[in-house]
Order: sequence, then C-alpha cells, then structure tokens
Amino acid sequence: MSILGDNIRRLRKEKGLTQTEFALRIGAKRAVVGAYEEGRAEPRLQTLQAISAFFGMGIDALLGQDVSAENTRQTDVKGNNLRILPIALQADSDTETIPLVPVKASAGYAAGYGDVDFVRQLPQFQMPFPELSKGRTCRIFQIRGDSMLPVPAGAYVLAEYVQDWSSLKDYTCCIIVTLDDGVVYKRVVNQLEDAQQLLLISDNKDYAPYAVSAAQVVEVWKARGYTTFDLPDAAQAATRDVRSLAEVVMELKLEIRNLKEDCLNRGLGG
Repeated sequence: MSILGDNIRRLRKEKGLTQTEFALRIGAKRAVVGAYEEGRAEPRLQTLQAISAFFGMGIDALLGQDVSAENTRQTDVKGNNLRILPIALQADSDTETIPLVPVKASAGYAAGYGDVDFVRQLPQFQMPFPELSKGRTCRIFQIRGDSMLPVPAGAYVLAEYVQDWSSLKDYTCCIIVTLDDGVVYKRVVNQLEDAQQLLLISDNKDYAPYAVSAAQVVEVWKARGYTTFDLPDAAQAATRDVRSLAEVVMELKLEIRNLKEDCLNRGLGG
C-alpha cells in the first residue's frame, strides 16, 4: 500500500466515514476511493487538492509523510505547503479575470473550488476600480441572508485571496469557504495560534458568533468592497437618518454627563 493510500484510509477512518461517505464528500466514486487506498490508482491533482482540503492537511504531507505522526496533524494556516488556486485568464492574454460566484453556485463552489474547469465555467469579469491591488487574485461572491447588515442579502462582495491566514487582522471582513458551511461572509477574529480556529462574527447582532476549525477552512478571501442593486426607498432612508440623529444625541448626552462627573470629581462645580 502506498503512503498516500495508507494516509487516506487512516484519516477517513478517524473521521468515522465509510468509503462511500468519503467519496461523496470529495466528489468521487466509492470504487475510486478503494483504489486510492489500496494503491491501485492515484488521484488527479484537483481530487488530491479536495482530499487535502477535506482533511486540513498539506498535499506534500499526504504524499510523503506518515500522517499518524503528531507533528503533521496541524493545519497549514500559513500556506507554506502546496495550496493550488485555479485561475482564469483572458483570451490571448496573461491577465487574470475575476470569477463571479453567485448564490446559486455557492454550494458547488465549496466542492469545486479546486477544479479549474468549474472555475472557468463561472461568469468572468474585469473590474476597473483603481483601489484594487495589482497582481492580486480576486473573486466576487454573492452573499445571502441578513447577518451582515447593512450589507444586504444578494450583494456582491469583491474580495482578494489570502494565502497566509495567520496574517488576518481581527474584525477583518472576509469570505470564508468551509467544508461544512460552504461560502460565508463574516468578520474574522484570528484565533489560529492559540486554538487553531477562526471566530466568525456577524454585524447583525441577532446572530451569535461561532468558531470554525482551521481544518474546516479551504479558502479565505479578504473583502475589499461590495456592490448592491437593492437601493433603499425613501422610508428606509428616513428611518436610517432618524436613527443616526438619535445616536448622535445619545452620544452628546453621554459626553455632557461625563464632563459633569469630571467637574464634580475635581470640585469645579455642582
């Protein structure tokens, strides 16, 4: 049995998965998984990347190391190991296009993010904004739900690829692609060094924060901006203006109260 086959078999069993269940998670057939584990076949690169992402382990470790060793079990959050990102280029050019991942393709993206053909089949665009960093790989993700209001459901978030997850600053807005939850848009608190996890926080306080293990994360994209076609009507704008004014008044009242307390503490007035 090859090292790769032995590693796949051991890791699959650790997760309590049958060959059929594991095959469904990586988009393969049960018989093919059996062939991998017995060393009768080797996975193609895109399948190998799916296996790597599923187990949260670098491809080089899967191919050449005994993964039962404790020091190989930590997720490669810095991206030092091989982490392949399929890109699409303009015809007759080496200029990258920007794929759009609509809501209806989100579930498929979580499974096919490493498939060059899948990425090329997504709508492709060029963005004219000078704020975007040159030479950076970008994607556009359409988000769902109201957990990140005032960014509305259906908005398109433009994001840059992050290779080194440990470089993320706390409360950065990111698109996180995970094995279990698919594509989510949240603020990120970096807990990779201490707990090997990211804490995901919604701007809408009706949604509680939750943690996702680094082993569940397959891609991280730093949000740079968003576009929406859901323009507020006059009533919504008026409500927002009134709310903003009320917040200003409350802040002024608090400042005045703090000044009065400061004066009393110094004995300057009553």
